[in-house]
Amino acid sequence: MRIKVCCIQSIDEARLAIANGAHAIGLVSEMPSGSVHAIGEAEIRKIVEATPPTFSTVLLTPHDDPSKIVRQQRDTRANTLQLVGSITPESVRELREALPGVSLLKVVHVQNESSIDFATSFFASAHALLLDTKVNRHDGEALGGTGMTHDWSISRRIVSASPLPVFLAGGLSVQNVAEAVRIVSPFGVDVCSSLRPNGSLDLDRLRAFVALASSGAA
Repeated sequence: MRIKVCCIQSIDEARLAIANGAHAIGLVSEMPSGSVHAIGEAEIRKIVEATPPTFSTVLLTPHDDPSKIVRQQRDTRANTLQLVGSITPESVRELREALPGVSLLKVVHVQNESSIDFATSFFASAHALLLDTKVNRHDGEALGGTGMTHDWSISRRIVSASPLPVFLAGGLSVQNVAEAVRIVSPFGVDVCSSLRPNGSLDLDRLRAFVALASSGAA
């Protein structure tokens, strides 16, 4: 079971996550509707440079334009890009050619049956998928970090059909991650909000989450 700890805010948090079971760290860049978890690209690069290359440094980017995404990757040096916007499969293929050696993780917002077809459209272009929850707010869409779950039965169907590794995100916590893993059988899980009861990464919750996610996969 791969564990991605998202919304990392500092080098110290990155080291804490990795030392306690994380295989990947998520670094949120500025989002159109804003995010309390976003940090500047200069800080993202510092965290990337301080992280051993054997771990995935995942830059969350909202852009649809491949040229803007390429610029972000070159500025931050993240080895994985989490594509949270409405980028097309054709643009993802363009990114693969422009950024050899960089992994492309396409987000699928699981809402209904149409999400299965949407996920399928990226099987030939992305390196992996991440199934998350989308929340519509008055000031725009909240793309990730919502703390809300979605229909895991649809996620399970995507996992069963996908030739790619699939991560499960969206409202996962110590209370539900073992059950989510048993139902969905993902390649990995992604967590943010539930490990930050006071805004910063909580060590006890982190350790419990890693243990429970692993137990669900047993």
